[in-house]
Amino acid sequence: MLSTRFTELVGCTVPIQQAGLGAVSPPELVAAVSEAGGLGMLGTGRYGARTLPALGALLDRVHALTQRPFGVNFIVAPEHLASTEPGCFALAARSARVVEFFYTWPDRALVEIVHEHGALASWQVGSTAEAVAAAEAGCDFVIAQGIEAGGHVRGTIGLLALLGAVLEAVDVPVLAAGGIGTGRAMAAALAAGADGVRVGTRFVAAREANAHPHYVEALIAAGPEDTVYGRTFTAWWDAPGRVLRSCVAAAEAFDGEVVGEAASLDGTRVAVARFEPDAIDRAATGAIEAMSLWAGESVGGVTRVQPAAEIVRELADEAERRLHRWDRQGWATTSA
Repeated sequence: MLSTRFTELVGCTVPIQQAGLGAVSPPELVAAVSEAGGLGMLGTGRYGARTLPALGALLDRVHALTQRPFGVNFIVAPEHLASTEPGCFALAARSARVVEFFYTWPDRALVEIVHEHGALASWQVGSTAEAVAAAEAGCDFVIAQGIEAGGHVRGTIGLLALLGAVLEAVDVPVLAAGGIGTGRAMAAALAAGADGVRVGTRFVAAREANAHPHYVEALIAAGPEDTVYGRTFTAWWDAPGRVLRSCVAAAEAFDGEVVGEAASLDGTRVAVARFEPDAIDRAATGAIEAMSLWAGESVGGVTRVQPAAEIVRELADEAERRLHRWDRQGWATTSA
């Protein structure tokens, strides 16, 4: 088994954390990843999810599906923080094993709320300085995100360079994020010293995910060279991200400022503006090909729709085989 400081801390059996994934990560996906031994993550970056009633209902649904550890992901950029009802962080901490923050400088006050209500706190970071700040703020572990990642990207350099620097700078467990979609990539990150990996794009194509079918089809057809990093899908939030190159071309060519509609958790239909950075779920309608089809450089690993448990097993089994092979050849050890 791939036991690491991360698995021991969190209580899972496989050093894989599912990325938050916003609206495409329903409770069913969270539970399936956790049941398979990883750390499923409930994303709150969706319409209506950051209210106490909606978040409470989502958490209750996860608990109805699994008793294994899971986490909750919050984007806490100022615009997102302003739309989060007071008490959501405490509610998440009372219910989940991990509460994770992303896309602002680490805040000790948020970490203390999480600890006060009984959960572990983590922060996804894009630089060594941010990792140090997260550890100093009291985070129990950090996620180092390289520029290869899909979705909103905090990192500005490649994962291996960032991971090496972060591992030298902090003592808490460190997960590697960005471009990890195969067991080979997972093994490489673990051999480099990571305590686990964070996987997003592969899980968008999980059977339990809520991604729009056209989105999934586009991922299956794409390779690493078909993703692009930039600020096309920023709208009111000026955050860079990585998407499929095809959706950038489609959005730029689209005639009009509204490309379709999405649905909030209560079923209310919401217009999706051109270049708006939303997660495209099954409820979306309109020009799906011109919406933000987030994808990391790991997209080549997406070859078909699979159950989440199969994805976890495939990644972990291949990583373990490769680590043992490298260990026998004297190249790496599973204790890295």
